[in-house]
Amino acid sequence: MNFASRLTRSPDPFDADRAAEGVAAFGDCPPEVRGVIAGAGGCSPYLHGLLAKEGDWLKGALDDPEAALEVELATAADLALGTLMPGLRQAKRRVALLTALADLGGVWSLEEVTGALTRLADVAVDVTLKRLVAAEIKRGKLPGQEPPDAESAGGMVSIAMGKGGAHELNYSSDIDLICLFDETRFDPDSYHDARQAFVRVTRKMTATLSDLTGDGYVFRTDLRLRPDPSVTPVCLSMEAAERYYESLGRTWERGAYIKARASAGDIAAGEAFLQTLTPFVWRKHLDFVAIQDAHDMRLRIREHKGLGGEISLPGHDMKLGRGGIREIEFFAQTRQLIAGGRDPALRCRDTVGALAALAQTDWMTQGEADTLTAHYHAHREVEHRLQMLRDTQTHALPQSDEGFARLAAFMGTDVATLQGDLRARLEEVHTLTEGFFAPDEVPVADDFGAEITDRWATYPALRSPRSVEIFKRLKPQLMEALKDAAKPHEALLAFDGFLKGLPAGVQVFSLFEANPKLTTLIVDIAATAPALAQYLGRNAAVFDAVIGGDFWADWPGPDGLLAQAQEVLAREDDYEDMLDATRRWMKEWHFRIGVHHLQGLIDAETAGRQYADLARAVLEALFPVVLEQFAEKHGAPPGRGAVVVGMGSLGAGRLHAASDLDLIVIYDGAGVEASEGRRPLAMRPYYARLTQALVTALTAPMAEGRLYEVDMRLRPSGGQGPVATALAGFEPYQMEEAWTWEHLALTRARVIAGDAGVAADVEAVRERVLQIKGQGAGIAEDVAAMRARIAGSKPAQGPWDAKVGPGRLQDVELAAQMVALQAGSTVRATAAQIDAGRAAGLLDAAQAETLTTAADLCWRVQAAAQLVLGTGLDAGLNADKLGEGARRFLLRETGTQTLDDLAARMDKTCGAAARVIAQLVGESDGKG
Repeated sequence: MNFASRLTRSPDPFDADRAAEGVAAFGDCPPEVRGVIAGAGGCSPYLHGLLAKEGDWLKGALDDPEAALEVELATAADLALGTLMPGLRQAKRRVALLTALADLGGVWSLEEVTGALTRLADVAVDVTLKRLVAAEIKRGKLPGQEPPDAESAGGMVSIAMGKGGAHELNYSSDIDLICLFDETRFDPDSYHDARQAFVRVTRKMTATLSDLTGDGYVFRTDLRLRPDPSVTPVCLSMEAAERYYESLGRTWERGAYIKARASAGDIAAGEAFLQTLTPFVWRKHLDFVAIQDAHDMRLRIREHKGLGGEISLPGHDMKLGRGGIREIEFFAQTRQLIAGGRDPALRCRDTVGALAALAQTDWMTQGEADTLTAHYHAHREVEHRLQMLRDTQTHALPQSDEGFARLAAFMGTDVATLQGDLRARLEEVHTLTEGFFAPDEVPVADDFGAEITDRWATYPALRSPRSVEIFKRLKPQLMEALKDAAKPHEALLAFDGFLKGLPAGVQVFSLFEANPKLTTLIVDIAATAPALAQYLGRNAAVFDAVIGGDFWADWPGPDGLLAQAQEVLAREDDYEDMLDATRRWMKEWHFRIGVHHLQGLIDAETAGRQYADLARAVLEALFPVVLEQFAEKHGAPPGRGAVVVGMGSLGAGRLHAASDLDLIVIYDGAGVEASEGRRPLAMRPYYARLTQALVTALTAPMAEGRLYEVDMRLRPSGGQGPVATALAGFEPYQMEEAWTWEHLALTRARVIAGDAGVAADVEAVRERVLQIKGQGAGIAEDVAAMRARIAGSKPAQGPWDAKVGPGRLQDVELAAQMVALQAGSTVRATAAQIDAGRAAGLLDAAQAETLTTAADLCWRVQAAAQLVLGTGLDAGLNADKLGEGARRFLLRETGTQTLDDLAARMDKTCGAAARVIAQLVGESDGKG
């Protein structure tokens, strides 16, 4: 069918004179075609210009627009290097003109319009890459490649991202590309020459496509979606990119790769690369953290672009503004990230396809999908009209009445109808999507969660009559507890993910019914602790440990934990597999400690000790593995070796659920100058790089996440000192150069892992330093000055700040370290240090009791807050924000009846501790 017979709509000319000029050369065309051309030329200065330049070509193209498109794409694909610049620009003009008229006349659907634009981009990038690579091969700049290899671009591929990857390019779209090359096609010695050649190709390709000449441009090209674009070359190896995503990839990059597609060059190599990223993009377990990450990203975009606030049509951004295109895309992509790891049917590149798949799999209703699809189509058509006006990459509605009149004419409607339709669509999109990302805080109705619980009957765990019967008895208690959560709907989603993943229900539900603690576990995680609920979304496999039977067994102690960790590592051969296995094992135990604390099986003090035992087991088991891996390349450690020293809370043997690890590394080179290995290193660089390897092993965000965050600022000279400290210099430094705060920190230092002989020597140095430096004058005065600096630089956040402030946890711990140092004691725990100070006559029994009571209360508050919220409490705490379940947990932990009672108790207890500390440091007024 020809163009005229398929017309379903037509724009109205805004400028009659320009319309007449534009249509003058088309007198032989049918009137309805002339109407579309007049409307296009009379509304869009850009299309008016294209009609003048390509009018003769257009007359023939309208007889069969699809055939005309294919001819232009085929012609472009055959261009020689010398004709790329003019040839591609001619193709762009013709395809842009044909596509615009097919869009304006309703001849092509939105998908056909965006598909045509995307195909042009693919052809333009592909032919440019291949011709430029052929030139590099001809010049001998791509080692080992022959002329036929140019047809696969010598192993180089362009990955189309965003709308280009999904065949959704808008009318004046930039093209987002990630350029990679297959390093396996080159010998290692040729790697750098090949990379330089591909970097040249990439830069020439972007210039060929983006430069504005007298013939126009082809596509503006954006390469900033590649890994770490501020420091990486514009084309990098697939292996380097894969390493980046495995270790540093973020949620927004996972979302970006939903649409990624190998579009030009070596397509086979590109698709193979994308396949390797499947575990990165599509997580094995349900990932509800993606909701919050996407919500935070939306808010950051709004703030950065100044797009917050209520919808106001003049200047409103149809892409990034409220109710815009990006909100629909985020809505679909976030749900894809949550569930696509388990359901490949959700891994659609295009937005409309994703909405349909989500509705089919009950992640949204069919009505929601239909509504958002209709609004998405309408939004994209408005976006195209805005860009067709002057071929600009804009998404903003007009600011003026004249601008709206022009846009309305271009849409074939009047201003009032256009504005009413725009406002209604934007408002409805915003209402639908905002409710998903940030539900309003409203009282939960009796039918709470019906849209989720209604689908539970379809889950495998609830297919048998017996499982349904048991679950029916469990459900009322479950739902009541979920309503009490700080964020009820998020808690319900977390439980829904657990339930959906169960292959069968009778055994587990029977276990719940027979063991109320296990039932309460599921309830409390979802209803009491949002931080643990998020943890479940990331680590659903930890329930295997719960159901396995050992979850409720006695704590195995440090030796038992270490034996288990070593067994886990022994089962793996590959170093990265070892790191991932350690992460899985640690998370199961970390989860168990939190659950036992939440359930009241252990108190805050016991939980703190167990978290510390776990961290010590991880370090003691993992350090030899890191050392062995490092030694394979650089040889055995020169001298006697090194030890890992736990500082701060780790050294003191008490951590909370979100603690990082304070570490230092001390080594004894014993006069040996360098290691002996394939790549030997001098002694100091050896231990510095070994330390960095250990930190990477602990902190790298691998497939199973990270183990711990690490802080090494307590090493000699702080952040300015070397990352690894020589034993020979450690004692002189402590005796002659260290500040009082460093001696205080040393009171809690504990060797965790490493050579036993070096460990004994380090402990001996520690004991000598504490004995001698504890006798020095000015310790109390130094601590008083430290308290003043802390108060000035980091004041308490309010009455609920259990960590910072006079008489709070940090203050009491500082006082305990002071009296331990003054007593020359080697004990590390806060309570033991206070006892040591009392035994040495530095404080009396009443003062010791006051400090111990304050430390205990503040620790209980801090440990509870970190467990249920993942952060401390601040001045904004109230019962509504905390959530009923979390409030009850906090009150149970502290033995108080109400939050007001707890606030009063903290004020009284910490005030008394502050006065004691002020006396100890010599403040005359005795005030904290």
